[in-house]
Amino acid sequence: SPYSRLLGDQVKGWVNAAFRAVQQEAPGKVDAHAATLVMKLQLFIQEVNNAVEETSHQALQNMPRVLREVEVLKQEATFLKEQMILVKEDIKKFEEDTAQSMQVLVEIDRVKSRMQLAAESLQEADKWSTLSADIEETLKTQDVSVISAKLTSMQSSLAMLVDTPDYSEKCVHLEALKNRLEAMASPQIVAAFNSQSVDQAKTFVKVFTEIDRMPQLLAYYYKCHKVQLVAVWQDLCQSDLSLNRQLTELYDTLLGTWHSQLQWATQVFKNPYEIVTVLLIQTLGALVPSIPVCLSTALERTGQDTKLTKLLELYDATIHFAKGLEVAMLPNLSKNLVKVMELVEAVYGPYKPYQLEYGDLEEENLLIQISAVPLEHWEVIDCVQELNHSVNKLFILASGAIDSCVKLTDGLGVCGLLKALKALFTKYTSDFTNTLQSIRKKCKLDDVLSDSLFQEDWTAFQNSVRIITTCGELLRQCGDFEQQLANRILSTAGKYLSDSYSPCSFSGFQDSSSAEKKSSVKNPWQEYNYLLKENPSEYASLMETLYTLKEKGTSNHNLLSSSRSALSRLNQLAHHLAFDSVFLRIKQQLLLISKMEGWNSGGIGETLTDDLPNFSLTPLEYISNIGQYIMSLPLHLEPFVTQEDSALELALHAGKLPYPPEQGDELPELDNMADYWLGSIARATMQTYCEVILQIPELTAHSAKQLATDIGKLGLCPLSSTFCQDMPGDIARARPAGTCSSGSRLVDFFHPLDS
Repeated sequence: SPYSRLLGDQVKGWVNAAFRAVQQEAPGKVDAHAATLVMKLQLFIQEVNNAVEETSHQALQNMPRVLREVEVLKQEATFLKEQMILVKEDIKKFEEDTAQSMQVLVEIDRVKSRMQLAAESLQEADKWSTLSADIEETLKTQDVSVISAKLTSMQSSLAMLVDTPDYSEKCVHLEALKNRLEAMASPQIVAAFNSQSVDQAKTFVKVFTEIDRMPQLLAYYYKCHKVQLVAVWQDLCQSDLSLNRQLTELYDTLLGTWHSQLQWATQVFKNPYEIVTVLLIQTLGALVPSIPVCLSTALERTGQDTKLTKLLELYDATIHFAKGLEVAMLPNLSKNLVKVMELVEAVYGPYKPYQLEYGDLEEENLLIQISAVPLEHWEVIDCVQELNHSVNKLFILASGAIDSCVKLTDGLGVCGLLKALKALFTKYTSDFTNTLQSIRKKCKLDDVLSDSLFQEDWTAFQNSVRIITTCGELLRQCGDFEQQLANRILSTAGKYLSDSYSPCSFSGFQDSSSAEKKSSVKNPWQEYNYLLKENPSEYASLMETLYTLKEKGTSNHNLLSSSRSALSRLNQLAHHLAFDSVFLRIKQQLLLISKMEGWNSGGIGETLTDDLPNFSLTPLEYISNIGQYIMSLPLHLEPFVTQEDSALELALHAGKLPYPPEQGDELPELDNMADYWLGSIARATMQTYCEVILQIPELTAHSAKQLATDIGKLGLCPLSSTFCQDMPGDIARARPAGTCSSGSRLVDFFHPLDS
């Protein structure tokens, strides 16, 4: 077995160890040493056997005696059990026999207690009479401590005389005596608080605690310091300092008062944190003129364009003061949480009306600022440059609005912010649209009437491309800004969203209680929520917005969907502007066709040329002009292919041109964007050409050949194969006469009209 193997290994190890030393010292004596070891082992075994045998023999001899002792112990346990039962019965019988006697003793003790109470009442009544007689002499001593001791004794005596008929009169008399003591001590109290005397203040705290007048003593304390602090504020208001500086000085004074008075009050009062907190609350409420009045006056004197900036500047001083108080109160915040909440309300309360109106203030500010960005100029190039520069100005204003919202409302004004941003983008897109209309007029893109003199001018198209790039930059920055807006909203106002919130179960009252629970365990300076009680409906909208951002993520939202749509419409207008700037020259030439004389006129010249072959005819001048113009078009469309501009790329993919390809055709990639423009212009040329041809009242045989020659020449231009293929179909719908796949055979579709 494993145990036997282990034992054998141990024996081997012991034997090897025993012989190792002998083998090294005297190799020849190994056998003798082995015999000695065997002899010793045998002796040891014999001793062990003897010891085991002797121990076993003693155990056998002692076993009967152990059994007898166990039996005796068992009998004694049985006897003890019987005795305990007898004792229990005796106790029960004794209780039954003495129950009536014990009841008598209890009644006697109750009577004794009543007699003692009556005796004490008589003594206290006699004591009240004695003290009432001596109190006048005591008051003459002017010793506040002695008088307080007398009044304390009278108060204790009065507590024993509750059931006496004249108890209420005695109470009135005692209160009158306390009033006399308070009036007597008031100059000393005021002097003690003004001089910050710890010993005297402790004496008055002890006295007023004994006579239950501690609130009155605290009123003296508050009044003494309020008078000093209000005087400081009045001096500041009469100085030449700005309101911002006045508030900063006041807040520095209040913060210094907090630290100094807390250190002093800790030596005097039991609850110094609450007392000094109440001092600040009462001081902020007693300022003359009040902070709300000062704010209103200062903002009325400020221009509309700087009203919000001024408000934020003043609020910044308040935030600095609030953070200083928060740091000072944080170690002992839980000791007077209710009063801290009142102090938070007193500090931030003057700004509540402006916080509730933040959306209107921000909207007014943004509209004023964006109105100061002129987009309209006399020269077109200046308009284009100003449109480009206005993009950064627009989003700087929008980003500044986010900062203002976070700073003034801590994220609670998000609904007002979104409303103001919508108004900003609406105003900007309106101005942008008006500028585009002005550019159209300056470039005379709506003036299709022209003489036969043809002049190429690509300036309008180049400016239009720059405007398209500007629109792309608008779309790109709008996307980035919307992502930034969502992140800032969730990171700032997200703390107000409860984990258990759901839109379908929202209730203003339920959320109010949960907010109170949150504020009871968190920092009131961080949990200040003016919106919940003042505007529950807007608070519900804010919660819904936050919930959507949290559930769907900041990248999947519609915070500025209407603004993005408006910017997309601007991009569409820019595309139309660019298209019209290119197509105007072609359209002007095509509109000359129906006004040409000679389509239906006969004469010698025509008679002589009736039998001439078609190749002898040359295209008219308008065809040459259009062809030359179209040949130069790819050169000007080249930036669409070669220029690496992310804004331009975004705008081109987002915009659509007139005369789009047939339904089912996909929009091209950026590499084919020039072809897309060429195709659109080709389809516009085709359709307009068809329309003006149909306006020709009558064609002679010669005129039909000339028109076919013109169409054939135009079909050779590198516009698009679509032109030559689709032209006959359009004409055929006007007067069908068969099928044709080439514009050069358009003559087959026309017959001289009689009228």
